[in-house]
Amino acid sequence: MTKEPMPIYLDHNATTPLLPEVVDAMLPYLRAHFGNPSSGHRYGGAARAGVERAREQIAVLLGCAPDEVFFTSGGTEANNLAIRGVTDAAPAERRHVVTTAIEHPATANPCRHLETQGWRVDYVGVDACCRLRLDDLGARVGGQTALVTVIHANNETGTLQPVAEVAALAHRHGAHVHTDAAQSVGKVAVNVDALGVDLLSIAGHKLNAPKGVGVLYVRRGTPIRPFTRGADHERGLRPGTENVASIVGLGVACHSVATTLASRTARLLALREQLWHLLASGVPGMKRNGHDSEQLPNTLSVRFPRARGTALLDATPEVAASTGSACHEGHVNPSSVLLAMGLEADEALETVRLSVGTTTTAEEIARAAAALVNAWRAGDARR
Repeated sequence: MTKEPMPIYLDHNATTPLLPEVVDAMLPYLRAHFGNPSSGHRYGGAARAGVERAREQIAVLLGCAPDEVFFTSGGTEANNLAIRGVTDAAPAERRHVVTTAIEHPATANPCRHLETQGWRVDYVGVDACCRLRLDDLGARVGGQTALVTVIHANNETGTLQPVAEVAALAHRHGAHVHTDAAQSVGKVAVNVDALGVDLLSIAGHKLNAPKGVGVLYVRRGTPIRPFTRGADHERGLRPGTENVASIVGLGVACHSVATTLASRTARLLALREQLWHLLASGVPGMKRNGHDSEQLPNTLSVRFPRARGTALLDATPEVAASTGSACHEGHVNPSSVLLAMGLEADEALETVRLSVGTTTTAEEIARAAAALVNAWRAGDARR
């Protein structure tokens, strides 16, 4: 019986395949080096050495000190630790948080939880290109603000936010700044000093490392408290025995990014633009969502005129993609991010998010574009 081929994978913003060198680095820690990093004997020492090597590799990529790198179970925990940890440590006169209307749920939902605890949370709007309105943010940040948390690159449109400007503004008022960099690390340069942030989150599975591992960068001197209680792992900030093999894999993935970023970014951009030109030439009236230049090199959010994005993908089984954030799948409501940009509901529902990655080839781009164009022309997805 002939096995049905797998679809062309254009959903790298949802998750990414592991690099071969990541798998190779992890295997010894799944077999021989199984010790607990907190143990004092040689088994523990081997595991601990792997964790600390990864911490150094990540620090090099981010431009920080190794002791500012804290391991978590992923981007969601890192965001929660940043938001809840800083607000728990904030003085009584600072009970205010500023964020945006286009955050990932891993940021938006902790902020909403703060509102139930008596905190005031302001949600800054964005323009038609999905960039936050700095004047709006400037009008909201003040002496009562404890934290400003802004996503670095929106997961649906790929638009990069002016985080450095946000940080400068917030710091003038004594507020701390966090950015969710889950989508941007591995695709563009991310340096904590260039961004000026106090806290930054990474999700391993977004940059060809395993699921279930992440990082929170915490600048030295930033007041923060743990929100889970246990032993003194990760210098008391994040208790729980470390996921050693996955941490090692994340370290290797970050080392790969640090040594290949320029060529990686150029290749992703070339593939994305190839995909855009093939689609635009085959679908009259197609529109792009997001910013023209302040944009992830791998992300293409497009609107297929007079077609539903969900129906179009259903009619194109040869392509694996999404109609927005993978974390929002399973409903037909228009994306809140696209609505915040000013799109009408019908326009938002026309959207398909296509994201390329390190394993994508030009031949796959050509086949995927042809399949999507043919499905649109056939009219099966038309409203």
